[in-house]
Amino acid sequence: MDSVPRSPNGFLAALAADDFELIRPHLRTVDLVSENILVEVGEPLRRAYLPHRGVISLVIKLAKGEHVQIAMIGSDSVFGSFSALGDSTALNSAVVLVPGIASTLDLDQLRAAADQSPTFRTALVRHGLAVYAQVQQTAGCNASHTVESRLARCLLQTHDLSGGGKLVLTQESMAQMIGARRNSVSLVANTLQQADVIHYSRGHIEITNLDGLGKTACECYATVKAQCDRLLRPRCLS
Repeated sequence: MDSVPRSPNGFLAALAADDFELIRPHLRTVDLVSENILVEVGEPLRRAYLPHRGVISLVIKLAKGEHVQIAMIGSDSVFGSFSALGDSTALNSAVVLVPGIASTLDLDQLRAAADQSPTFRTALVRHGLAVYAQVQQTAGCNASHTVESRLARCLLQTHDLSGGGKLVLTQESMAQMIGARRNSVSLVANTLQQADVIHYSRGHIEITNLDGLGKTACECYATVKAQCDRLLRPRCLS
């Protein structure tokens, strides 16, 4: 077999036909409900999620109760890649940031496919590395860049991963995305709106000037995008 049934999820769409067949009978479709917690840190991850639409946010919880986002997973990737390759204990929590739909399967079935096929395993490794690249860049970004540039970066990433359109993001979720206080996010969102870059009202965000938002974002947006393009869309899988 030379072709794979196309899927809205990038990981599934890029699999060779034989590799896709290893998991196809086990795939189920589920709704990604906004703010639904998929796993808490320290819990065993039992299912992998492959979004068709929507965005999953990976977050860590600090001692004082703050939640900080470290990476996002959308329709280009899979949540659970590294867990299927090693320890299934979650190193962070995962929550639905943007609602949508996903394919899902038991982590044991994903692990079995990786054990059976070297090419399937390589694909999982690449997707895990893409998440790791985000985590690294986010750490440097939150330590070095302004709230305005960080918020612009995260809005662009969320826009890309969710397929565009209006976003539903509260001040609390935006603060979590960039590791900042809610009042700082409110001030920056207002500044971006006055610059006609976004329109923000009661948690609904419409990006009205993508170029303007791109100029406001730090270099971390382009860096992460380049890393993901390299890892998730290698020539051999094009």
